[in-house]
Amino acid sequence: MPGDTLNINNKGLQQNTYDAIVIGSGISGGWTAKELCEHGLKTLVLERGRNVVHLKDYPTATKAPWEFPHRQQMPLSVTKENPIVGRCYAFDEATAHFFVKDKEHPYIQEKPFDWIRGYQVGGKSIIWARQTQRWSKYDFEGPARDGFAVDWPIRYEDLAPWYSYVELFAGISGNKDGVETLPDGEFLPAWEMTCVEKDMQQKIMAAYKDRYVVQGRCAHLTKPTSVHIKQGRGQCQARSMCYRGCPFGGYYNSNSTTLPWAEKTGNLTLKPFSVVHSIIYDDKKNKAVGVRVIGAHTKQSTDFFAKIIFVNAACLNTNLILLNSTSNRFPNGLGNDNGLLGKYVAFHNYRGTLSASYDGPEDKYHYGRRPTQPMMPNFRNVHTQETDFLRGYMVFYSAARGRGNYNAQESVGQYAGKGKKYNRQELGGEYKDALSEPGGWYVSMMMQGETIPKEANHVRLSKDQKDEWGIPLLVTSVAYDDNDEKSLKDFLTQGAEMLDKAGCKNIQPHDSKQAPGLDIHEVGGVRMGKDPKTSLLNKWNQLHNCPNVFVTDGACMVSTSTQNPSITFMAITARAANHAVEELKKGNV
Repeated sequence: MPGDTLNINNKGLQQNTYDAIVIGSGISGGWTAKELCEHGLKTLVLERGRNVVHLKDYPTATKAPWEFPHRQQMPLSVTKENPIVGRCYAFDEATAHFFVKDKEHPYIQEKPFDWIRGYQVGGKSIIWARQTQRWSKYDFEGPARDGFAVDWPIRYEDLAPWYSYVELFAGISGNKDGVETLPDGEFLPAWEMTCVEKDMQQKIMAAYKDRYVVQGRCAHLTKPTSVHIKQGRGQCQARSMCYRGCPFGGYYNSNSTTLPWAEKTGNLTLKPFSVVHSIIYDDKKNKAVGVRVIGAHTKQSTDFFAKIIFVNAACLNTNLILLNSTSNRFPNGLGNDNGLLGKYVAFHNYRGTLSASYDGPEDKYHYGRRPTQPMMPNFRNVHTQETDFLRGYMVFYSAARGRGNYNAQESVGQYAGKGKKYNRQELGGEYKDALSEPGGWYVSMMMQGETIPKEANHVRLSKDQKDEWGIPLLVTSVAYDDNDEKSLKDFLTQGAEMLDKAGCKNIQPHDSKQAPGLDIHEVGGVRMGKDPKTSLLNKWNQLHNCPNVFVTDGACMVSTSTQNPSITFMAITARAANHAVEELKKGNV
């Protein structure tokens, strides 16, 4: 608290000192650990949850459906106790152990917000959707051009080499499509579209000269390279069981890739069950000197010390930690001289979907359970402002066949799972026999809309409620606005028109009205920028007012783009970590 005296136990200081501390072990934390350890820094990674070891701790990875007591469905008692996480597309009997349950880690919803979390080594990298598109120059230029948020202090050209760097190591499948709004990367062979998807692609692109349909890009090894073999990973088997943890290492997660790579350097110390309370700031040294940790089970406080600290706790927890890191110098949270910490949170709008049928060929089928689907980069307001709403949306669609009298809704929901859960009511021998025969073609389309960061969309600390570790509860105050409603309406109109031109029938629009947060793409609160008066971080992800503290997860983002964010987290993290190493060598941090 402000006014507290910093008392450091010298013996503890010696035993608990590292070159670097990384808070969080997920997508960005894993990359930070890899980069720092490879450069010879003794690095401590703090994870508030349990350890999860690749292969060893994937208990359901090879189970058949009939081996689950409820055939992978959650009992009603569980869904009633977990109305928040129970709405997540990936939460079921096979994956529940990788998700935070509602009562375990409460928070306060000033406005409805579904905060989906995974507290374990690897974080949400075990259960993420694995879609990996680079952002384009239009995404980094958007805020400055359209006059919202603040200007990004970096551009696509700054990240391009780092995109390549992380893509080659992680393993990203895709095609070189030559689309300006969706830059090409370093790709493994792409997954194949179904015959109906190809037909729809041709018809949509013929009808619209500014709309491009390309195959999805995802963090799956379609053809492992030598570096993936060295990681101990193998080819993706198209099982669509990714959220259980993959025994083949077919998709990227921290547990199979960056953390083992860091560990083999001999420079990694990993401490699970370490709940970060705050970052310790030394007023005399004018810098952060360490991290205060509460034992998850013991509730005992321990201080760890380092020259540099990376906060990679995932967007909202990173905001929480920094807000709780108070001192005489920073009474309102570390680096928070301008009062903007926790503000300008953004997310993706997934509310709009469309369904349709398609009179496709009855003599053709599709291979496996593909982990991606065709996508269409944003075509709204790309070069100029042309609608009554800012920015736009990305579009995804899938076409697959059902089984017998059961349609293909479940199959087309394979876009890494962002589709809905469907309850089948059919029973009996006739239904069982019908499942062995392919049914008709079904088409599903969804939006991924960019929301505009607003000061009103924020998180803050509760003044009177704390969790069991003595840390204030996080208050979420995030909502849709009129811009989001207009974007949604436009997608439903344009989507229906595109499906019609593609030859679809029985087109049905749908608004899920789901709360923000269920997209699991929340960003902001500790945004980058050029001016310390309007941002928290500089172009290298250092706090303006405490440059030995770096933030490279979603919290650092100025805006959210229409593209998926995770590959950008990786690129930003690798870039910042390498800069931190150089600054250490120069004695600047």
